[in-house]
Amino acid sequence: MALDFALDDKGILPDRMIAQLAADGGILPSIEFQPDQIQPASLDLRLGEVAYRVRASFLPGSTTVARRIDELKLHEFALTDGAVLETGCVYIVPLLESLALPDDISAAANPKSSTGRLDVFTRVIADEMRGFDRIEAGYHGPLYAEISPRTFPVLVREGSRLSQIRFRHGHAQLDSVALRELHARERLVDSDDADMNDGIAVGVDLSGALGAGGIVGYRAKRHTGLIDVERRAGYQVLDFWEPMQARPDRSLILDPNEFYILASKEAVQVPPGYAAEMVPFDPLVGEFRVHYAGFFDPGFGYAGSGGKGSDGVGSRAVLEVRSREVPFILEHGQIVGRLVYEKMLAMPEKLYGQGIGSNYQAQSLKLSKHFKV
Repeated sequence: MALDFALDDKGILPDRMIAQLAADGGILPSIEFQPDQIQPASLDLRLGEVAYRVRASFLPGSTTVARRIDELKLHEFALTDGAVLETGCVYIVPLLESLALPDDISAAANPKSSTGRLDVFTRVIADEMRGFDRIEAGYHGPLYAEISPRTFPVLVREGSRLSQIRFRHGHAQLDSVALRELHARERLVDSDDADMNDGIAVGVDLSGALGAGGIVGYRAKRHTGLIDVERRAGYQVLDFWEPMQARPDRSLILDPNEFYILASKEAVQVPPGYAAEMVPFDPLVGEFRVHYAGFFDPGFGYAGSGGKGSDGVGSRAVLEVRSREVPFILEHGQIVGRLVYEKMLAMPEKLYGQGIGSNYQAQSLKLSKHFKV
């Protein structure tokens, strides 16, 4: 491979290196890339032409995904003219991109922001892999998306982009010391007393100050119409969402098996030479899951890429929250996740928010791009 970095360099591959990796045969698209498919620190993955409904989610373990599909499939159908994926079902879709990674390049996948905000549970799997969304260095083989809409039925088609993938050389996550040093230079978060152990602690905003009319978030409605994942600003908010008002005690009771869109109390930014990912805070502190879609690209919330919010200190992280078996009370400021930072191998050619159609730059409390403002 002709990637231009030293063997001891560690970090996330930027856009131009992703393009070079593909040109060198490390990424093998069955259909030519779309012009906007390569993002500052990731590659959008596209659904292929056929989907399989399967009995259950699975990991391939010591075999191939194709073999497991043969064992578990209920039926298959074409996506070329579009098809509806129903809630409560599990689908496997071969992706248009496959990989032939060098021995020193690994990859990690995540749902795209718009996918997570629709409560579409999406993970990438690969042959003989024992974990979701993680592709080992040197992997040669196909990629598949596991898709399970949880709240809204969705219309997808060949080429739809529900997931994205990052490529990594070595381990480049910043430890607490390096994170504090970066914060001293760049002010990563607007809080003066931010917790920076193992990443920046992110709390939930339930004050009502972010949303119009004191709205702190949205709870998804049941039994709605379907959503075409390619249709922007095509749906009325109130047909799909129930606005949640701030309570006097600034708390919110999460109902079991309901899905919420909330926002972070902190405004954050990602400087150009870094990428970030939201990771769970601690599964032992609450009966809920936060943030399906965790990638934050270089330039998110950054002043130089038009990312500052109305208060001038970065952008809020929108939180996708699903409660579990029992009701659970969230309090204003309660920590729900951590934002971990990694170095980039090189500066991206374009930053998030700089002429690449970024939908969530300078965001506050915001639903997915599919809903009318």
